[in-house]
Amino acid sequence: MKIAIVHDWLVTYAGAERVLEQMLVCYPQADVFTLVDFIPENERAFLQGRPVTTSFIQKLPFARKRYRSYLPFMPLAVEQFDLSMYDLVISSSHAVAKGVITGPDQRHLCMCYSPMRYAWDLQHQYLKESGLDRGLKGWLAKYMLHRLRLWDMRTANGVDGFIAISRFIARRIHKVYRRDSTVIYPPVAVNDFTLCSNKEEFYLTASRLVPYKKIDMIVEAFSGMPTKQLVVIGDGPDMEKISDKAAGCDNIRLLGFQSFSVLKDHMQRAKAFVFAAEEDFGIAPLEAQACGTPVIAFGKGGAIETIVDGITGVFFHEQTPQSLIEAVRCFEQTSFSASACRDNALRFSITNFKQALTRFVDGNSAA
Repeated sequence: MKIAIVHDWLVTYAGAERVLEQMLVCYPQADVFTLVDFIPENERAFLQGRPVTTSFIQKLPFARKRYRSYLPFMPLAVEQFDLSMYDLVISSSHAVAKGVITGPDQRHLCMCYSPMRYAWDLQHQYLKESGLDRGLKGWLAKYMLHRLRLWDMRTANGVDGFIAISRFIARRIHKVYRRDSTVIYPPVAVNDFTLCSNKEEFYLTASRLVPYKKIDMIVEAFSGMPTKQLVVIGDGPDMEKISDKAAGCDNIRLLGFQSFSVLKDHMQRAKAFVFAAEEDFGIAPLEAQACGTPVIAFGKGGAIETIVDGITGVFFHEQTPQSLIEAVRCFEQTSFSASACRDNALRFSITNFKQALTRFVDGNSAA
């Protein structure tokens, strides 16, 4: 069986690329297609030496740094891939990859990380954060997203089977496309983390410092709890704002970007991992649990599927400092088992992902 895997774009090794990596392990004969490929040579190991077919956007001016600016051309670009020789097409999609054109004798299965957030329920948030919620440019952006939604709906009809990365995303797929989906949780490299039962008196948060991660809110909450230590690992556009909030707080340490070994060490020793984002799935809380570290998390999105309330962590229900402070108080009144945290994380192992994926593909490959 000839297989093609279509990925939105290759610019970094992040969550979607971890899924792609395991797809390629499961289907070593598959060919890879993507809109643009700017992965550096020293970071391409996850592609396992495969050649990658790119679209015309690869050669457009400034595409390496401004590829997202070509969003209006991406539907056209993905439709130009000639996949007529393949029996099975698997799209790895959070944007436009699922829009590839397939015929009636081909099967198209879509690993959907989410319908395009910026085109659907998060449109207003993205426009506001980009400064495109007003003026002529704003109206042009809104019209472009309107056209993109029409295309996105039409192309959903070309998918024979949807995979959702969480029940949260399954609900979004049903809301947007009116399609059912099978939940297969993304692979988490739980074996890269080791159990540690000896915890120290500090809390940890780690992520890229961007607005939706709400690291500034976490820092503000701990600035109101001067007896509780917080360590922040990560860098990004919000670093200056977060540094200002942490200024004068002796209980808050900003470490910036750190190597994996440093992150792992802190995850193992932390009293708890703090997670304030509304994520589609969320890998970091599971990495923490794989270390035996419980999680204090915002109780929406994928977190409610990966954390067992009162067993491997506690939830707070508003993205506010006061709500997080109350959750920390609740956490400190509850005892947690490091082994229970790790056992929970093991449900999301790479092995379990590969088994679930191959079962789904085998059951949905007959045209």
